[in-house]
Amino acid sequence: MLNVQTFCLGPLQTNAYLLTGEDPGRAVIIDPGMNPGALMKKIQPLEIEAILLTHAHFDHMGGVDEIRKLKNCPVYLHDLEAEWLENPKMNGSLNWPQVTQPLATAPAEFSLDEGQKLELIGHTFTVYHTPGHSPGSVSFLCGDDLFSGDVLFKLGVGRTDLYGGRERDLLDSIQNKLFNFKDEVKVYPGHGPKTTIGYERVHNPYVS
Repeated sequence: MLNVQTFCLGPLQTNAYLLTGEDPGRAVIIDPGMNPGALMKKIQPLEIEAILLTHAHFDHMGGVDEIRKLKNCPVYLHDLEAEWLENPKMNGSLNWPQVTQPLATAPAEFSLDEGQKLELIGHTFTVYHTPGHSPGSVSFLCGDDLFSGDVLFKLGVGRTDLYGGRERDLLDSIQNKLFNFKDEVKVYPGHGPKTTIGYERVHNPYVS
């Protein structure tokens, strides 16, 4: 049984997810965003096995530096965005001065790729490369729980007008990868409320 706790972080209200399995003292974090104080307080007594990034936009990686230094845990990111953590222009923080100062941190310790299986907190996380919002966007499937980053939202999809975005790739990722999952798969997106694959397949107005 995967336990999922959601933290809505930073001015863009990015969903960070704290995941635990049978051992409540070991956890994985997905997309620690900006202003991660509430999340950092929660993880004080925990062993963090990994930080998994769906992509490296600033609002999803803004808390990486603080958490990595606090817990000495490795970061996983797709190779197509390997440089983004160090580069404020690529991760977008340089372009949003009204929201944040330029953000940078050390490169990820491990790379992600299509079909990769990560054994963490007693669970298997399968990596799906789902580009379109950004070139290295990935989604993580653990049992019937899908962490979709900024690819698929409840009744929405990720924007494609940022650096490296491509609408055709985004729709292909959703239609030919995410929509292949079972209807009951729960979708935990990068922003907003959770949903299911079945609901989005029927009701999402951006994917036909």
